[in-house]
Amino acid sequence: MKFSRTITAAMMCATALAGAASAQTLVYCSEGSPEGFDPALYTSGTTFDASEHTIYDKLTLFETGTTNVIPGLAESWEVSEDGTEYTFNLRQGVKFHGNDQFTPSRDFNADDVIFSFMRQGDPENPYNQVSGGTWEYFNGMSMPDLIKEIVKVDDYTVKFVLARPEAPMISNLAMGFASIMSKEYADAMLEAGTPEMLNQAPIGTGPFKFVAYQKDAVVRYMRNDDYWRDPAAIENLVFAITPDASVRYQKLQAGECHVMPYPNPADIQAMKDNPDVNVMEQQGLNVGYLAYNTQLPPFDNPKVRKALNMAIDKQAIIDVVFQGSGEIAKNPIPPTIWSYNDAIEDDAFDPDAAKAALEAEGVSDLSMKVWAMPVQRPYNPNARRMAELIQADFSNIGVDVEIVSYEWGEYLDRSKAVDRDGAVLLGWTGDNGDPDNFLAVLLGCDGVGGSNRAQWCHEPFEKLIQDAKVLPTQEERAKLYEEAQVVFKEQAPWATIAHSVVFMPMRPEVEGYKVHPLGGHIFYGVSLAE
Repeated sequence: MKFSRTITAAMMCATALAGAASAQTLVYCSEGSPEGFDPALYTSGTTFDASEHTIYDKLTLFETGTTNVIPGLAESWEVSEDGTEYTFNLRQGVKFHGNDQFTPSRDFNADDVIFSFMRQGDPENPYNQVSGGTWEYFNGMSMPDLIKEIVKVDDYTVKFVLARPEAPMISNLAMGFASIMSKEYADAMLEAGTPEMLNQAPIGTGPFKFVAYQKDAVVRYMRNDDYWRDPAAIENLVFAITPDASVRYQKLQAGECHVMPYPNPADIQAMKDNPDVNVMEQQGLNVGYLAYNTQLPPFDNPKVRKALNMAIDKQAIIDVVFQGSGEIAKNPIPPTIWSYNDAIEDDAFDPDAAKAALEAEGVSDLSMKVWAMPVQRPYNPNARRMAELIQADFSNIGVDVEIVSYEWGEYLDRSKAVDRDGAVLLGWTGDNGDPDNFLAVLLGCDGVGGSNRAQWCHEPFEKLIQDAKVLPTQEERAKLYEEAQVVFKEQAPWATIAHSVVFMPMRPEVEGYKVHPLGGHIFYGVSLAE
């Protein structure tokens, strides 16, 4: 690519491993390639790991290892009594990175905040359609309707004026889509005729600077010595892209990488027994699901969707795919999040009843596609195997299934189409610890054609989740979210499959790593023992 320095993948890995001996370089065996390096354009964890958690900062941040919100590029903020104005006092003296094409002439200021959001919300902004301009989070979270204006009070004070109160607003601004970009860099690249460079040669204020990306092989970063917090302990950070979990484990054992995500469930006990591997684990804030396209017949009929759900042997999936390191999901939010409605009863596994229900709806000789992800995710360690089990279950009730898949970026892009043919295996790890992040982003009307892979817009559900956003207390909001889960279960836009335990194997010399409940792999604060 134009921006990449002339460093081959082999040279990068050799440099990384040579540096590892002096505790200067950490190698992370990533499970997949980033779709790009502008986190506002995407929704996958692979992209957030390679961009949001390395290169950028937000106005607010999540304390690593928790869902606690702490000051970021905003050192403090005030909220009006009616909850519709948020005034942020910006941190001064924060430096942007530079690269071969651009050297910043000023520090971070209010102009960067306004640009970072208005490019997503203003159709007239010259960056609105750059690199596809999908803005899945911004749109799926109703931000175009929520944000009336962003006012520059002065260079270091910004006011967000909202159309209505938004209870999770401060947490939302700690999410990846709210990463702060350099307006000065954007203007320079626009003038040069290469606006896509924001996504390809990223510049932020975060703890690591982007160096180069060799597609499907390696991403390389270096420490930002001018970081506004203490500089990272790691001088060089390398993402060695290694899609196969077995190969990741081989590299970990050989010392070719220090940290790997998403081990094969069958390998976990051996890892725990290996003195050269430290396995951290934590209950995941996640859900894996099968999303029907509710706009296409016969999947526009909730009774058909319920019938198919009854045909899925979810316990077998837990046993075979998760090797027991998960639990059956009955709701679209995990049991570790507030407002979880445990009173809901899951669809019974009953193939005979499922077959009878399809016949009652006049559905026979049904053929359908089930999409299987090509990569491991925390909510689904083996989508192909899961799809095969569902294929067999549906065959038992007379439904013929074709399993299809695509490269990960293409899979995510194609699965958003409103006219998509087939039910999609996907899932979600919470971004901010709020139920809204699951229920509104994944199932709200604003997410149709984007993050709502079921293409489901159901007014009774929509009213509940929108009303919940404006209520002042968690207790009041929880009541509406509990009702929304009842509506979801009745309408069945998904088959809810599983919530998983997250395992993180690493070398014993890795110190300070924390398993993040929001799913990110974060290397600021991590060091390597001598």
